[in-house]
Amino acid sequence: MDSAQPVHILVVDDDEEIRELLAEHLQRGGYRVTTLADGVSLLPTLRREAVGLLILDVMLPGEDGFSLCRKVREHSAVPIIMLTASADEADRVIGLELGADDYLGKPFSPRELLARIRALLRRSQGSLGAAQRQLKFADWTLDVVSHQLKHHSGQHLSLSGAEFALLHLFLSKANHVLSRDDISQALHGRDCAPYDRSVDIQVSRLRQRLGGIDGGGQLIRTLRNKGYLLACDVHAAS
Repeated sequence: MDSAQPVHILVVDDDEEIRELLAEHLQRGGYRVTTLADGVSLLPTLRREAVGLLILDVMLPGEDGFSLCRKVREHSAVPIIMLTASADEADRVIGLELGADDYLGKPFSPRELLARIRALLRRSQGSLGAAQRQLKFADWTLDVVSHQLKHHSGQHLSLSGAEFALLHLFLSKANHVLSRDDISQALHGRDCAPYDRSVDIQVSRLRQRLGGIDGGGQLIRTLRNKGYLLACDVHAAS
């Protein structure tokens, strides 16, 4: 029997029925679950508890989910799935720009949420093994276990789960074109909808992280009507 501790999932939603539904389904899926009705205790809980994934509703009493997502990202790379009752694409765009890893509209299927949680945890916990723990590209070195990105100048960046998954995908396909559907399938397990901008937003965010030093954001090139390409060689760091 696997003696590993179950992943701890923190759910923040003001709807009691949704909290109870999620707790029941997630516990049945083998996860440990803590639920909160608002964001007041969110940051203290993250500091106190080892949380493996956060499910965060956009519409909350008091401080909303967008503001809380931004605050969480200032201190933690914990994977975040945002729940939104709005059909407006703007909510999804804002959440992704603030550092959320995925989003799901209400009403949602608990089975779909479980599938997305498992996919996100696989990506965030993924490793290439000790022999390829560090990958060197351009002036950067990525530690695939700690998700730390180090520039040759000495600066360190901590990547969110989505940022790490996207960068790792580019590194595994360096100098190859990745379409938006390729990226969406790898990150979210689905093709892009015709007007879904989530992939473009995540690529833009990663470019911004890389672009803070020496124009590193130019490593990821856009090929019109084709997709994106990481234009550099990648090798295991010694």
